[in-house]
Amino acid sequence: MEKKEWYFEYEIQINRPGLLGDISSLLGMLSINIVTINGVDEGRRGMLLLAKDHRQIERLESILYTMDTIKVTKLREPKLRDRLAVRHGRYIQRDADDRKTFRFEREDLGLLVDFMAELFKQEGHKLIGIRGMPRVGKTESIVAASVCANKRWLFVSSTLLKQTVRNQLIEDEYNENNLFILDGIVSTRRANEKHWQLVRELMRLDAIKVIEHPDIFVQNSEYTMNDFDYIIELRNEPNEVITYETVDNQFFGESEFGSFEF
Repeated sequence: MEKKEWYFEYEIQINRPGLLGDISSLLGMLSINIVTINGVDEGRRGMLLLAKDHRQIERLESILYTMDTIKVTKLREPKLRDRLAVRHGRYIQRDADDRKTFRFEREDLGLLVDFMAELFKQEGHKLIGIRGMPRVGKTESIVAASVCANKRWLFVSSTLLKQTVRNQLIEDEYNENNLFILDGIVSTRRANEKHWQLVRELMRLDAIKVIEHPDIFVQNSEYTMNDFDYIIELRNEPNEVITYETVDNQFFGESEFGSFEF
């Protein structure tokens, strides 16, 4: 029987010497292997486990609930957030009200890139929006995640080097393995109907699309926030307010940037 991975997380109730050793010994007696272990939050530790059948996990669970030194918080098949938490030593922040919104700070760029790369590796249509102030690292993170996911990225609209607005793609660019990047502000402020025809074609393509400034994008198109599978927020600091009041002056001054259409 092929072994299966499980995610085990516990909160330390009584922090005494040898606690981790006791848990490791228990797993060993049950023939459950530890794949990865790390602290995932203050006072919490997470482990990726490998077991050959479900009965081993059931026995483990029954024993763990008799221990007064720990409190089991998760024992389940690992989700993407679990794997990243063990890998990076912290959990991705998730909006309590909007479960598809994930929050990052600039110091978390490594975690953000890893998270997006895992999303980019998934097959099929996926629409991802990313919010953030100018020069916080949105586009750079998308490109880095594309490299990690071994995806070719294409800018449909962008301000990375200069204003780019594409009205058509060449034949081999209509590839479901490509990743398409749009800037919602550029597309709505500087694009023509040919560009929007291209956007609609890409939305029907069974591929990953990432849209910077999704709020502006939906305000000026037929798409809604419900069309997005994930929303990512990237801030310089925890309490930073993401606003678009200064974006026009900072990124769309005629003297700062030319435009590039093709």
